[in-house]
Amino acid sequence: MTELGIAHLSLLQLDPADLVRVAAEAGYQFVGLRVRGATPTETWPDQRPGSASSRATVAALRETGLRVRDIEFLSLDGHTGREAWLPMLEAGAAFGADTLNLAGQDADASRLTDTLAQVVSDAADFGITPALEPISYNAVSTVRQAASIAGAAGARVMLDPLHLQRGGSSIADVKALDPSQIPVLQLCDGPVATPERITVGSPLPRGMSADGEPRKVESRALRLAPGLGEFDLKSLVRTVPAGTPISLEVPHVDLASELGALGYARYLHDETMRLLKSVDSGFGGHVDER
Repeated sequence: MTELGIAHLSLLQLDPADLVRVAAEAGYQFVGLRVRGATPTETWPDQRPGSASSRATVAALRETGLRVRDIEFLSLDGHTGREAWLPMLEAGAAFGADTLNLAGQDADASRLTDTLAQVVSDAADFGITPALEPISYNAVSTVRQAASIAGAAGARVMLDPLHLQRGGSSIADVKALDPSQIPVLQLCDGPVATPERITVGSPLPRGMSADGEPRKVESRALRLAPGLGEFDLKSLVRTVPAGTPISLEVPHVDLASELGALGYARYLHDETMRLLKSVDSGFGGHVDER
């Protein structure tokens, strides 16, 4: 059985506890939570155990029966240290998370591997395994790079179809992964070609910066619901191991503003279900629609 979840980036304007409740009402089984800003200007409340935000989130999880699969977001840039990831791991453990999403911005692959190995070692004490996500505008931009570094460090690989497309990775690269390296499959959609210019009418939440670079604006503010773009999502879904949880990471700030948080969450859920139901028996298992 495949569970469907929603990533925090899809509704970044919501506090963690509110995201949990919206996700439950919209029909999801899990959430991915942001416990640290992805950019220097992105602000978040303290979510370590005992904080007001942590207590509210734990209460929402108990009330709804949802779980947290992954927490984010940590960027390893050559200077990132334990003071950055230990509070994240503490927060994630209180939520029952088992995956820490991170990115590789350090161009020194050897140093990045060593740093990631330290994160892996620390995370094990919390029952959490890091997953390195190839991001098209970072030093680690392809599945092959991520698989090599993650494999050497004892981490996993987070797959995002937008960055697979923009970074030049292929379905064959995904097939080459050890199945145990894929904890969650993120889904979104978009045009095959990178837009040259992107205009977003609504402000990005949490003070997040998109820097004006088209790939960053698209990634953080203007993705399409699965099935409404040109990515080969059916092949991707058929390639990952049967039962891999699917997390919708589909920020579209204009549409989310228009539909409201619950309306947008339901919209993403319904469009994704339509896509998954169109995938033939090559997709191992059905989607949990509780």
